[in-house]
Amino acid sequence: IPYNNTSYRVCGCCGALRPRYKRLVDNIFPEDPEDGLVKANMEKLTFYALSAPEKLDRIGAYLSERLSRDVARHRYGYVCIAMEALDQLLMACHCQSINLFVESFLKMVRKLLESDKPSLQILGTNSMFYSFFVKFANIEEDTPSYHRSYDFFVSRFSEMCHSSYEDPDIRTKIRMAGIKGLQGVVRKTVNDELQANIWDPQHMDKIVPSLLFNLQSGERTESRSPSPLQASEKEKESPVDLTERCFRELLGRAAYGNIKNAVTPVLMHLDNHSLWEGKTFAVRCFKIIMYSIQSQHSHLVIQQLLGHLDANSKNSATVRAGIVEVLLEAAAIAASGSVGPTVLEVFNTLLRQLRLSVDYELTGSYDGSTNIGTKIIKAHEERQLQEAVIRTIGCSFANTLPTYQRSEVMLFIMGKIPVPGVHPALPSTGSGPEGTRMIQIMLLKSLVQVTAGFQTTNMLTALPSSFIEPLLSFSLTEDPEVRLLVLQILLSLIDRHDNTPKFSNISIISDISVLKLKVDKCSRQDNLFMKKHGQQLYRHIYLGCKEESSGRQHYETLFALLGLLSVELANEEVVVDLIRLALALQDLALSTDEAMPVFNRCAVHALAAAYLNLICQLTTVPAFCQHIHEVIEVRQKESPYLLPEDVFIDNPKLPSSLEKVEGDVLFLQSKITEVLGGSGYNTERLATPYIPQYTDEDRLSKRKSIGETISLQVEVESRNSPEKEEVKTKTEEITFETLKNAIVDSVGMEEQERERRRQVVEKFQKAPFEEIAAHCGARATLLQSKLNQIFEITIRPPPSPSGTISSGYGQSQSRSVPIYEMKFPDLCVY
Repeated sequence: IPYNNTSYRVCGCCGALRPRYKRLVDNIFPEDPEDGLVKANMEKLTFYALSAPEKLDRIGAYLSERLSRDVARHRYGYVCIAMEALDQLLMACHCQSINLFVESFLKMVRKLLESDKPSLQILGTNSMFYSFFVKFANIEEDTPSYHRSYDFFVSRFSEMCHSSYEDPDIRTKIRMAGIKGLQGVVRKTVNDELQANIWDPQHMDKIVPSLLFNLQSGERTESRSPSPLQASEKEKESPVDLTERCFRELLGRAAYGNIKNAVTPVLMHLDNHSLWEGKTFAVRCFKIIMYSIQSQHSHLVIQQLLGHLDANSKNSATVRAGIVEVLLEAAAIAASGSVGPTVLEVFNTLLRQLRLSVDYELTGSYDGSTNIGTKIIKAHEERQLQEAVIRTIGCSFANTLPTYQRSEVMLFIMGKIPVPGVHPALPSTGSGPEGTRMIQIMLLKSLVQVTAGFQTTNMLTALPSSFIEPLLSFSLTEDPEVRLLVLQILLSLIDRHDNTPKFSNISIISDISVLKLKVDKCSRQDNLFMKKHGQQLYRHIYLGCKEESSGRQHYETLFALLGLLSVELANEEVVVDLIRLALALQDLALSTDEAMPVFNRCAVHALAAAYLNLICQLTTVPAFCQHIHEVIEVRQKESPYLLPEDVFIDNPKLPSSLEKVEGDVLFLQSKITEVLGGSGYNTERLATPYIPQYTDEDRLSKRKSIGETISLQVEVESRNSPEKEEVKTKTEEITFETLKNAIVDSVGMEEQERERRRQVVEKFQKAPFEEIAAHCGARATLLQSKLNQIFEITIRPPPSPSGTISSGYGQSQSRSVPIYEMKFPDLCVY
């Protein structure tokens, strides 16, 4: 049958025999495609489709057939008319047989997308997006279409997103069409259980990289607003804007079980294109992710980032630093507590990366071997990574945790710090003692971050002995940096009213009201805490002042610690002990037995003067204040180098030697006891000089000589529980001579033991066999006799009912009866 070239109309009488739906379809096409769709005939076709919905699938099939011919013959005008007719039929019809018509529609769109013409690709995408996805995205179909597949559309739209067409304008249009197509596929399938699962990795591995490619191509310096964009479809927008909107929509629809499949392609894309090192784009991507997903799913993203950090543990430091930086930003966005149930696992991963970074920095290699050629560059990069990890631990994670979880994290980190003699060193790849020291410093810096802003009403439970005791043991080490970090941690833990900045500089203040200190009444929990740990704190402050390696910053931090104890945890008993401690520091600086440099002696004098000036004004006892101010005035005239204004400056004004410090420049314990006793303070305790206690922690300090160990006096009340009454017992005083004799005796005993072992070995090597056998037999006989005596004592049962026997002296003696011969009452046997 011959066909007209323009409208495919049938000639002759056979035209009346064609089905009506075909004649109606043919009539919508004009002779000249420039005239467009014949609207009158289109209305007839639409009315026919609504009146006879069973014919809708045939109409769609016939339109699809015509469109395929027109595409093959390059009649693009008729192609546009066919698509317009399909769009109108799709929008008008709502019958149950719409599924079959949809298949014809998708077949036609597929034909257009397979074309090499950009205009046809864009036409097919726009038709599919506006006519199909917009109409049916939120409509659940009555019958499932198990045979319908969107794999081709996902692949083709993803390919269009990567278009490299020469003309930039056409390339932009193709990419935007691809993005819209992906957006439509997601809208249609994301929540429809009857459709293909768009969250499968095979689809996500195409969709997400395509979106990231367009997001990266027009990357901006600043991230957009966290709220989704609400721009109208009609507004002109760039591929970047459209991509970000589509990406946010995709993530916003992700359920709990789909987060991993959506985030994994992001990680892989950043890996494949080396985008971690630049950080900017990676941070922007995860900001979009964190703001778009549901808040209760945030911890899943963080866990994936941590796992990816572990997987890249042997990658370059810049890559790991980029991941950590992204982790910092993501955790900052996450809501409080969204780190999830595995809080300690999060910190475990970060601390493990910190340890590995220290090893890499010291060895210069990822496999433990030394590579001198790249050590300098990698050391610099590793230090940047370490700082990023520490910031992430403190600023992002710890600050979002409640107090009880932060206490657990503090204990967890403390358990990871290698303490000589207590905790074994962390395993390393060959970094040695220097690696252990650096790990200590890094983990203590992490603790500084975690404890920043830490506030609790019950310090006794929030800071148990398992945390305080190991922490204080570090204040005995010779490393000044470690001691300073410990002091900073103590300041953060004790300061609950932001008083630390007010004690930042040591100076003599005539009126402390200018400091505007926040002082609250000491609670019962604070009293119990000081009863339990007060003596330890005093002792470590004393030993910290004694250290020769202590500098200006150490003394300023020690002064701040004393000030915080006075305003945060002080009751009458604590005030007395702190005054005794300050006077003991003065005696320490005066002592000729201690080989302290001139700066340290002057610094301790200045520290004691500044603190006594502070505590006297806090106690508000006029006579006490008068004595302190009189001594300070004398020092200002005669010995200004004993005051903080001349010591804690850039160029301290110190004498060449400090031999005689006496007279009116010293604070008198007798005078202070007298004036405070009149105000109700414990004069007996005030009159007792403070002498720090001796504990096993001294072994951890690694002193060069045990002769440096101080004389001590054990006060039992600090060892007892806070609820019990104070009990004082006298203990043996250990002096330098006692310890010296103990060392000499122990050395002599070691030499005797070594000689005895040499003789035994020589005897067994040279003595005849008979002599050795006799010697061993005698020892075996002696051992057996001793064992028999022990068994006789331990196995002998109580007297049995069989009675006793009389000894030769008229005394009754219990007869030992074996347990199996004893007779027991029936009630005792079962």
